[in-house]
Amino acid sequence: MNDAAIDYAAVFQCLPGMVALLTPDLVYADANEEFLRTAGRTREQVVGRYLFDVFPDNPNDEGASGMRNLAASLERILETGERDAMALQRYDVEIPGRPGEWEERYWSPVNAPVLGPDGKVLLLVHRVEEVTELIKARGGPSGSRSRVLEAELYTRARELQELNERLRAAHAREREVALALQEAMLPARRQVGHHRAAVRYRPAVGALNVCGDWYDLVDLVGGNRVGVAVGDVVGHGLVAAGVMGQLRSALSAASRVAAGPAEALDVLGRYANVVDGAESATVVTTFIDYDDHSITYSSAGHPPPVLVHPDGRVEFLDKATDPPLDARPDPMPRPQASTSYTAGATLVLYTDGLIERRGEDIDVGLTRLGESLARHRALDPERLADAVLLELLPPGGATDDTALVIVRL
Repeated sequence: MNDAAIDYAAVFQCLPGMVALLTPDLVYADANEEFLRTAGRTREQVVGRYLFDVFPDNPNDEGASGMRNLAASLERILETGERDAMALQRYDVEIPGRPGEWEERYWSPVNAPVLGPDGKVLLLVHRVEEVTELIKARGGPSGSRSRVLEAELYTRARELQELNERLRAAHAREREVALALQEAMLPARRQVGHHRAAVRYRPAVGALNVCGDWYDLVDLVGGNRVGVAVGDVVGHGLVAAGVMGQLRSALSAASRVAAGPAEALDVLGRYANVVDGAESATVVTTFIDYDDHSITYSSAGHPPPVLVHPDGRVEFLDKATDPPLDARPDPMPRPQASTSYTAGATLVLYTDGLIERRGEDIDVGLTRLGESLARHRALDPERLADAVLLELLPPGGATDDTALVIVRL
């Protein structure tokens, strides 16, 4: 049987459990028969209505937190695009047809995103396991055993919620410190010699997914030459920011004395071998020679730089790609390649947060980048950087940080 022969709408309605679909605005798009039956609601009372209008917290119970906890879970999914399983929750649900009368219910929710091609959350799947009868079976609604179990479950749920809130606050503080550290270590926007360049860094939307990406621009010794590099450290937060700073500084120093980008990466690879947290870091570096209009480059596992020619032709510099830093037990000489350019061309280096999307082949992202650069190639580097980020990054922000360097040749 192929997909066309399966009535997925009918399957959804027959699912043996409470399942509802919510829009990003938390409006019910649909609910299956089991959800409506167990919740004691009709389809007209649910579909098309705001979640917390259908199921508000009990206004007579100041300690009611079930719906507030559910809102926090759904907001996390909208921010991160990741599935979220909640602890067992106690809800007071208003009895249908009896306004102002509330019934204790115990639900165990799991919430998951439905993502579009651009990685944006299109729908939220809200699945609920009803365990009220199991709880009440432990001695009956008025039995002492039931009351003890209820109190224990409620206390544990509160403790878990408080722990999650403390962790999120700690992650937010770490994010702020890591971003400040990264900003202090990365070079500011500037002219490279008398050539125009633009740099951008966009942190990820998640609390921890920041500070692994870096860039560097350095004037090279001998001739009218500039080195431009970007890299990505595996990991996030303060540790990644510290490793990033060490690798960027080491490559900057090595580039000033190396014969070419491959030799600079050889030196960096040996250094990465003794830096904790540098395992599998990726980097690409380019040496631009403005006198002979050439670019020499070498890549250690990083997405290829892009050379946009004045006529709109897009060239991916992928002829010198090697494994990431510290990927080999015994370091080997890195490859390098060269290409020529004409005045007015544009060189673009970036990290994978700009092109990679969940469930999408990387070639799709590379094509999207090339088309955007060709379309906006007449803009100056600053405006070009803004246009590319606007087109390629999801509206709500990416789940990985992004670095971008644009140099007008």
